[in-house]
Amino acid sequence: MKRIANLTILLVVVMISAVNAFSQDWSQFRGPGRDSKVTGFKAPAKWPAELTLKWKITVGTGDATPVLAGKNIFLHTRQGAEETVLCLDAATGKQIWRYSYAAPAVTGPASSHPGPRSTPVIGEGKIVTFGVSGITSCLDLTSGKLLWKKDENQGVPQFSTGMSPIIYKGSVILQTGGKDNGQVVAYDLNTGAEKWKYTSEGPAYASPSMMTIDKILQVVLFTEKSLISLDPSNGKFLWKIETPPMQRFYVSVSPYIDGNKIYYTGLGAGSKAVEISRQGDTYVSKELWSNPEVGAKWTTPILKDGYLYGFTDQRRIYCINAANGQTAWIDNATNSDFSTILDCGSVIIGFPSTGYLIVFKPDPKAYSEIVKYKVAETAVYAFPVITGNNIYVKDAESLMLYSIN
Repeated sequence: MKRIANLTILLVVVMISAVNAFSQDWSQFRGPGRDSKVTGFKAPAKWPAELTLKWKITVGTGDATPVLAGKNIFLHTRQGAEETVLCLDAATGKQIWRYSYAAPAVTGPASSHPGPRSTPVIGEGKIVTFGVSGITSCLDLTSGKLLWKKDENQGVPQFSTGMSPIIYKGSVILQTGGKDNGQVVAYDLNTGAEKWKYTSEGPAYASPSMMTIDKILQVVLFTEKSLISLDPSNGKFLWKIETPPMQRFYVSVSPYIDGNKIYYTGLGAGSKAVEISRQGDTYVSKELWSNPEVGAKWTTPILKDGYLYGFTDQRRIYCINAANGQTAWIDNATNSDFSTILDCGSVIIGFPSTGYLIVFKPDPKAYSEIVKYKVAETAVYAFPVITGNNIYVKDAESLMLYSIN
């Protein structure tokens, strides 16, 4: 009986360890909540000198962040003349299924990034991808079977597409705008039929976010000249905030939503905070503060304990007081104009394109680095996917799994 009891305890420990290793799905851009927050992560009391590389495989070119569901991880990349969706075993990297389609080559100013940039989205048993030339594909998550496909764009923005889709109540919402418009469209997730379309100013490269004002859910996104809000159920225009004119290349940072407050930034435009309220059938925006010295080219900040943390367009890490917009500190710890950042509870993890994973404390007094790891030899433009004690890293052509031991 004692041996049976010990065996039972051992099995329970193994099962708990397996759950902890893969404890959180990563279903869309900026994580499950689309807010760059990693839940269920517990920082080690002492960080190891090095992360353990479990495996590394070649998957193709592209900057799209992988998505994770259950025991599988999914990628959207370019392999030769095709864009490819891969389903891999998250523990081993073994391929489970693969779907490919012919895709036009990327030319012009975006040719140095020939693969997909838009992070796929998972929901309702499906995965939706948005290719660099504007091809939308919906696949069955389990089998990889193509359910529907759209290629209806009249040209693409100057630097090709980079906006990541959202799934909402049986619809997938994308900003599919071409050269001269910021078209937003919703497709039926099951059939691909168009549900609604909104045509606006020129397109942006930032991905949409969701917010709720007075119990009304809204999709918030940038156009070339404005920050706008639409009703996700029918595409009805709700409100608009005009933003400083910027070249399309520069409107690449998604807004950060906190209740009815929006924090947004852009290259050369500094950072701003606004509050949206509903008055009858109209919406009113109130600027809370403006900080002209801290702006970002690519990185959506995170909000942690009343402070915004992010990476500036001057290749620095910053901390801003979210209540008044005052700069708490700026540090030269990184040298990259593209970085991602994640709120991991007791620590913040930054990931510059230089391939260094930086762990630091959320401290408004000063930048306080804990540890730094070199995890990629080529440029990195995708978010790290963190679940349990595992970190997935997608660089120029490879996917790697590291563990924190």
